[in-house]
Amino acid sequence: MEFNFLEPIGEELQHFIKELASQQLGSKVTFHTREDFPDLSKIRIAILGVNENRGLNENSIDLKHSREALYSLFPGNWETSIADLGDILAGNTKTDTYFALQMVVASLIKRRIIPIVLGGSQDLTYPLYRAYDELEQMVNLVTIDSKFDFGKESEPVSASSYLTKIVLDEPNNLFNYSNVGYQTYYNSQEEIDLIEKLFFDAYRLGDVSNNISIAEPVFRDADIVSLDLTCVKSSDSGNFTIFTPNGFNGKEICALARYSGLSDKVSLFGIFNHHDSKQESSLIAQIIWYFIEGFHYRSNEYPFGSKDNYLKYIIPFDEEELVFYKSNKTDRWWIEIPFISSSNNKLKKSTLLPCSYEEYLGACNQQLPERWWKAQRKNIV
Repeated sequence: MEFNFLEPIGEELQHFIKELASQQLGSKVTFHTREDFPDLSKIRIAILGVNENRGLNENSIDLKHSREALYSLFPGNWETSIADLGDILAGNTKTDTYFALQMVVASLIKRRIIPIVLGGSQDLTYPLYRAYDELEQMVNLVTIDSKFDFGKESEPVSASSYLTKIVLDEPNNLFNYSNVGYQTYYNSQEEIDLIEKLFFDAYRLGDVSNNISIAEPVFRDADIVSLDLTCVKSSDSGNFTIFTPNGFNGKEICALARYSGLSDKVSLFGIFNHHDSKQESSLIAQIIWYFIEGFHYRSNEYPFGSKDNYLKYIIPFDEEELVFYKSNKTDRWWIEIPFISSSNNKLKKSTLLPCSYEEYLGACNQQLPERWWKAQRKNIV
């Protein structure tokens, strides 16, 4: 059974949890111990540690501080059932760890349980992506990262090159990749050009920091969100092993985590490149808290609901019409991507792309939304 790969939480952490007040989060979470395994039929979110760091360095990691910080927090008015399934230990090789992680996560997703994966190096995003193979669906990946993490095709997969393997390996289920928070001086011009050539989306750190709401539609369309903790500036993260003078602050990274949780589509959230400082552990705890907070307030909107609860706006545009939908419930916006008959089509029918009110206003002024255009190109190329 795939869950045999999981190591229960340690006795020291169990003792810590027993000392918590009944109002604290640790008293409301079900834990995998040597005596008991959670009843997954009652679980909506599963926290999972992966002690695999060889894609970044040879140092082992200890997730105990992050768990203690998380379970010491007080939950919101949540009805969400949460379990901590323990850890996947590093295998003899990275490939062994990848296999175990893929099997466990695939099983959880099939059960409609959202895994929160706490790593470990960010190359673990690759087996998380491969976990969707059996679902036979196209996957949208969003990374919160200062770098694109492309590498040479010939080099081993690592935290700085895993995206190349995702883009090139078969079966290729990747429909779209979006980066939130890249910093230009950390990426070669060839990488930036490649993002454009593949019609992927990328948002610079400065643009997101100036108006963080521009990132919300990106997360609304994501299946997987992978967060590299080195995108947070060191003064906020406490990570001085890899010094980062510029990056998201604590408030901004928690807001992005909340957007991820709010998305009706996000089915997996991962936090990687942890450097095991107590300050960073506290930040991780709050990131997870905000993701769960967002999940609690999911609205289950279109494409899960009926279009009857949306206002439809049609804008004449050159030789075609752009169709927008606005939710009566949340005031969020979508734009329709029409189905184009083609043997190479990745979309099987017309679909809706999340967008912002500003993009709707731009379309009213005959400005074609860039993400809509890129989605169209991916649909027909």
